Amino acid sequence: MSKYAIKSIKPLSFPWSTQDPFLFCAYHEDNYPEGNENMGPKPSLAGRNIGQDFQGIDGWNMYHGSTVPGFPSHPHCGFETVTIVQMGLVDHADSLGAAGRFGNGDVQWMTAGKGVQHSEMFPLLKSEQPNPFLLFQIWLNLPRSKKKTDPHFAMLWSETIPKLSFTDDQNLKTEVTLVAGKIEATPAPSPAPDSWAANPDNDVNIWVIKMDPGATWELPTGKAGSNRSLYFFKGDEASFDDEVVKVNHMIEHHPEEPLMIKNGQQEAHILLLQGQPISEPVFTYGPFVTNSRDEIQQVFNDYQKTEFGGWPWPRRDQVHDPKKGRFAIHADGRVEEK
Repeated sequence: MSKYAIKSIKPLSFPWSTQDPFLFCAYHEDNYPEGNENMGPKPSLAGRNIGQDFQGIDGWNMYHGSTVPGFPSHPHCGFETVTIVQMGLVDHADSLGAAGRFGNGDVQWMTAGKGVQHSEMFPLLKSEQPNPFLLFQIWLNLPRSKKKTDPHFAMLWSETIPKLSFTDDQNLKTEVTLVAGKIEATPAPSPAPDSWAANPDNDVNIWVIKMDPGATWELPTGKAGSNRSLYFFKGDEASFDDEVVKVNHMIEHHPEEPLMIKNGQQEAHILLLQGQPISEPVFTYGPFVTNSRDEIQQVFNDYQKTEFGGWPWPRRDQVHDPKKGRFAIHADGRVEEK
């Protein structure tokens, strides 16, 4: 065990800071109440800054939604979104005509590439009980060679995502949900085809780790030169090697070094992001990511002219039939239902 395994420990802020090849991670947890007939919250929205509601009044937000919580149509370009929905549901619609409803363990992997619009709404389908919601959205950069690739989205349904269980000497468990990468001989589902994660040499790993109170687990090592960040977002405290870390902190770690995690007295939840850096210039303008300021201006001009294909849906905050279950309709007409 090396005393240099941990590079830094930092408090979490919103959005969570990340290391190359990741751009940032947004974490949303909302204790939504019962839903109404419009799939929005049953309680009054009075006093909220509708369209910009991020204040957490009563433990939940409308975000940019006015009827249903969520994010009405908005553009992206030059990167990917990996959306992990641990609780609740998301209704997806995009400028390619694709749509879906996913959640409660599902993951959507969307490559924005040369440009796409999409909406992400959070329908509250339960009318007689609360609608708890927990989501991570991870922005993964695209290298210059893939920034103009065609947009694409794939569903990683919860039934296909490996969940590995490790038991320590005290018979206490650590469970790892494998969204990207691999542990030993177990691989995650395939990522989007043009993703930086599609090449195993890039060592992209996205894991969600859950540890029993008091559990001990040695984190598997990764590739030298990769950036690894651990986001300790639920629990009380845990020891990372000899460092006692309180909840709501990020640990940056040299992945080639072993790291022993000893959990405290509450169940712990940790997100791991890891990958070889792309090591290219990054210029951002809101939802657009390029390699230069001139390219940002060109993308902005393209969006003003084309709206990345326009918006083929009747609502900017598109939601689907409340009776539908989890499904995906892809731009090529392929349908998945769960």
